[in-house]
Amino acid sequence: MIKEFEGRTEKEAIDKAVEELGLEQDCFDVEIVETKRGGFFKKPLVKIRIHTSDLDGAYSAKQGKRPGGQSSGEALPPKSRAAVSDMETLPPDTEFEKTIIAYLDKTISLMGIEGKTSIIFREKRKIGIDIASPESSFIIGKKGKTLEALQVIASAYAAHSGHEDTRILIDCENYRLRREESLVRLAYGVADRVRESRVSVLLEPMNPFDRRIIHTTLNDSDDVETKSEGRGLYKQVRVFYKGPEAPRAKHQK
Repeated sequence: MIKEFEGRTEKEAIDKAVEELGLEQDCFDVEIVETKRGGFFKKPLVKIRIHTSDLDGAYSAKQGKRPGGQSSGEALPPKSRAAVSDMETLPPDTEFEKTIIAYLDKTISLMGIEGKTSIIFREKRKIGIDIASPESSFIIGKKGKTLEALQVIASAYAAHSGHEDTRILIDCENYRLRREESLVRLAYGVADRVRESRVSVLLEPMNPFDRRIIHTTLNDSDDVETKSEGRGLYKQVRVFYKGPEAPRAKHQK
């Protein structure tokens, strides 16, 4: 999703985006579109463009906690949809769905990869697409980056076709579900390390969707907090100890 906001400063524009979208700043990336300096008769103006990834399927940290706010160390039961293998594919229902399926099939073919796309669910302003391929590892790519790129391309195509409000969610071999479960386990494991050592841990660079899962998983912890660091699409999440008598913060990479 792409939206634009204005303010007298960059912070004011970002605050407006946070309030309207109901998201934390870590969940979107900011592109400064226009900056105007103020004068005697003109107010300063900063226009920003917000880019957000899909946030569905994030886990709630309000479940699976130990007494005292500590995590259980186990992955939460996934709230996302049933496995693709358990779902029936749906025939394209509109001309737009036909064109987006044809577009993705052609894109995959031009990549030199055998694959076929199918619609697995549709909701208001949201379409889920699965890519079935004997070369699924190439479709997914390292840490899902190829799959993410295909989703960005498909979303751009949808916007160009007049469907900028429609989210295109692409998956292959249930990668997104498996990735979410892996990130939840990672978050709990790192939180336990931080509690034991009182030393903050900086995770690898992640996209907004992955960062959101880490933040949400540990959001209700009484003695651990998270913060995104860096600029651009791929930022790093730092996990801090904030329990009683926390020593002066140390950093660990």
